[in-house]
Amino acid sequence: MFKGSITALVTPFKNGAVDEAAVAALAERQIEAGSHGLVPCGTTGENATLTFEEHMRVVEIVVETARGRVPVIAGTGSNNTAVAIQNQIRAKELGADAGLIAAPYYNKPNAEGLFQHYKAINDAVDLPIVVYNVPGRTVIDMQADTVARIATLEHVVGIKDATGDVARVTQHRRLIGTDFVQLSGDDPTALGYNATGGVGAISVTSNVAPALCAQFQAATLAGDWNTAREINDRLLPLHHALFTSASPGPTKYAMSLLGVMNTELRLPLTEPNEASKAAVREAMVIAGLLDAA
Repeated sequence: MFKGSITALVTPFKNGAVDEAAVAALAERQIEAGSHGLVPCGTTGENATLTFEEHMRVVEIVVETARGRVPVIAGTGSNNTAVAIQNQIRAKELGADAGLIAAPYYNKPNAEGLFQHYKAINDAVDLPIVVYNVPGRTVIDMQADTVARIATLEHVVGIKDATGDVARVTQHRRLIGTDFVQLSGDDPTALGYNATGGVGAISVTSNVAPALCAQFQAATLAGDWNTAREINDRLLPLHHALFTSASPGPTKYAMSLLGVMNTELRLPLTEPNEASKAAVREAMVIAGLLDAA
């Protein structure tokens, strides 16, 4: 169910408030471009600055817009286990297909604490869980043996791995098996990730280039590595450019150049600097998304 190009959606704002019409429009744009799934209210969706009501309203709009055409994996994680359970319960009520749950940030639990965190959520809510390992943000790197233990829980179906370490795919396959859904959370290494057994990516770049990212993922899943490499060559500069400033600032700027949304962010994030903007524009030309100036 979860494979291919799954977009980690940005959250559009207008005059400080969530722009609900734009949320629906961006979700529809993704589906029409061929994206295979949607993730509202993950890190790229600035979930840390959303109220509970805003967070769940965005999830609700995306679910309603998708209408079952693609799966919706709602961002539901928290470093407070009780809050993560609350988020997961509400996501299920709204019709999400799974919850994306990051390792608890800031608290820095040990391996046992990680397992118990996911077990409590698993036991409380009958909804699939996609574990999210993103040590660059959480300061916790869930090792393969810990992931394998968490994968024994009934509702844990897969992982979004943003470590950039493609060797993890093989480690997880050996310890957990081939049915465990492995999704890259690192666009620049997504080609290698799928080559070693991954089945897709939860992608930031697909906000900007949904059709290209969907075509890239479809090629890898079909074993058409020549096509996948050709598309990856076009996208790689964009993958890097979108992280030349705090994400999702460069992504929103890129989307503004395409005329699909504004650049508004919530503090503490601010717009990317001119060097970052120049890198984004240049990468979009290389990808064929903009004409050269």
